[in-house]
Amino acid sequence: MNPALNLKLRKLLEARKAMLLPGAANALSARAIEDAEFDAIYITGAGIANTFLGMPDIGLTTLTEVASHVAAIRDAVELPLIVDGDTGFGNALNMARTIRVLERSGASAIQIEDQDFPKRCGHFSGKAVIDADEMVQKIKAAVDARTDPNFIIIARTDSRAVEGFEAAVERLSKYHEAGAEATFLEAPVSLEEIRKIPKVVPGLPILNIVFGGKTPMPEQEELKTLGFSGVLYANTALQAALAGMQLALNYLRKQGSLKGAEKMLAGFAERQKAVNKDVFDALEAKYALPAKK
Repeated sequence: MNPALNLKLRKLLEARKAMLLPGAANALSARAIEDAEFDAIYITGAGIANTFLGMPDIGLTTLTEVASHVAAIRDAVELPLIVDGDTGFGNALNMARTIRVLERSGASAIQIEDQDFPKRCGHFSGKAVIDADEMVQKIKAAVDARTDPNFIIIARTDSRAVEGFEAAVERLSKYHEAGAEATFLEAPVSLEEIRKIPKVVPGLPILNIVFGGKTPMPEQEELKTLGFSGVLYANTALQAALAGMQLALNYLRKQGSLKGAEKMLAGFAERQKAVNKDVFDALEAKYALPAKK
């Protein structure tokens, strides 16, 4: 837990400047995001399912698995971390434990959603949501469980696809009243809906942009003018990495070597820089035993 990072994230979101929040599924992608000088990182549940399990985002990961990723990422970077907490991995009691575990693991905020179990990616079809009153109780449990008041609770609703836009707005109003400082209407399907969100939904509004998903992709300047607090690009790094891996591996298979593929690959030195090898070299030298005479 890092109260200074929690406060930093709160101030960034309260500025309502449509802060870009790229997603990381592991410590290496988090390091790349930090090196690119973003202000905060979103720990993507879909990304963890895809990269760690090689499976789709359909509720297969556990709290323990997510927490271990958060802890590894916390050790690797010094930016605030917003963690995808899915449904809190159960009822209100599970939600309270989820908050405590992820807060200890290094999260600065958690996003929790009102899907029924098993949850699905917000841009998949076939979603179902729990009763709004049940979600309200889960949010209250989350608020009560946090130890730092600046640890932000982000309430997401997936009800747009199930009950419609107006019902989603009504749900988020209840969730904000229950104590969620930030609100997240998942998968709006038009620019008109996006432009309405900051006007009709209380709290700090979050938007999720999925390349190839159901939501249009407005420019950041427009979203800043509208008053969005943060804009998730949860799987940009993952999608870019997958495309890069496929390109390089197909080249290797067809050519039989990597000659001519230099532009497709990070160099050896660049790779070591990305994982701070020089820092570990310095530590190794510092603690090395004196040479024996």
